[in-house]
Amino acid sequence: MVKYFIIIIYLAFISLGLPDSLLGAAWPVMRLDLDASLEAAGMIAMTITFGTIVSSLFSEKLIKRFGTGKITFISVFATAAALLGFSLSNSYIWLIICAIPLGLGAGSVDAGLNNFVALNYKAHHMSWLHCFWGIGVTMGPVIISRGIKSNNDWRSGYLTISIIQFVLVVILFFSIPVWSKVSKNTNAENTPGSMPQAEGPGVRVFKIKGLKLALTAFFFYCGIEATTGLWGSSYLVNIKNMSPADAARWISAYYAGITIGRFIVGFITMKLSSKTLIRCGQIIVVIGVILLLLPLPVQFSLAGFVLIGLGCAPIFPAMLHETPNRFGKNNSQKIMGLQMAIAYVGGALLPPASGYIAAKTTIRVLPLLLLFFTVSMLAASELINLTLKKNSTGDPINSTEN
Repeated sequence: MVKYFIIIIYLAFISLGLPDSLLGAAWPVMRLDLDASLEAAGMIAMTITFGTIVSSLFSEKLIKRFGTGKITFISVFATAAALLGFSLSNSYIWLIICAIPLGLGAGSVDAGLNNFVALNYKAHHMSWLHCFWGIGVTMGPVIISRGIKSNNDWRSGYLTISIIQFVLVVILFFSIPVWSKVSKNTNAENTPGSMPQAEGPGVRVFKIKGLKLALTAFFFYCGIEATTGLWGSSYLVNIKNMSPADAARWISAYYAGITIGRFIVGFITMKLSSKTLIRCGQIIVVIGVILLLLPLPVQFSLAGFVLIGLGCAPIFPAMLHETPNRFGKNNSQKIMGLQMAIAYVGGALLPPASGYIAAKTTIRVLPLLLLFFTVSMLAASELINLTLKKNSTGDPINSTEN
């Protein structure tokens, strides 16, 4: 079982992606059934996001006490129960209540599994891990749509995905003893060229050299991914005069670029370092954004969205996999939780902020905002590389910031 354990982790990430796209796909029918307003979905999404941020921040303490296997089991059980609650909901308030365990479960699984893979598996597994998340995100609306098309029933979709999650819960329960066997015997030493440890008395984690830059990169990355997905269709419709149906298909191509790109990148990681993949991905995103920015025919804008998706593909998994190398293995789980929390904050704040700016000006400003986000992410990443390079050459850099 140990040999094929990575398959269980992949399945866990499919289950992590399954609920992420459900609310948007089901809401047009859900809100009519529950007599809720169109904008009421925002409060549900915010509740899920807040729970995810909280559990990400506490993931290090929980995993240190109970272990990754038990926390993953409990978290997936919480999400399965929450989805079951969604399927049985007869009021909007009940949806808000169920959103709490859904968010709390997702954050712990995300932070815990990302750190487990970063410590115990090579970079291509991290890329494929997030490819499987993309599969889950893609499957969610498909499952929901089948129920809606057949008898306008959104509950069956939530129930189906809840059952899938409960099956995984059973698998995870019997796999709990295997987690410790798979985990490598990592010692307290840093990997070569990584940041010194900063776990001594009186030293706060935010004082670790380079951490703020890493958090900045995660903040802007998720802002780019979420902003492009949320407003890309509106940009194509209003600026490029494309029909809403065609625009939606091309935004689907953007998400497909991320998912397929991560599958391909998994093989490329065997030849290129994570640092190189991060830089290449960011450059590809810049090229895609420039194609949106220039006054070119619509075909170039469509290519731009696909390039942004392909560029995004390696960035997030590679940055996660670099965490132990950048900050040391002892710090990795604590920092992984912080990174995931900040990533969720970026994904929650930057898309509505971009929408507000576009509403006050014009949706034409979208490429400029994406360019600003991308350049900020690129600058933060390169500054981290510079700091690591100085540290590895023996320059007098402290382990914490003054």
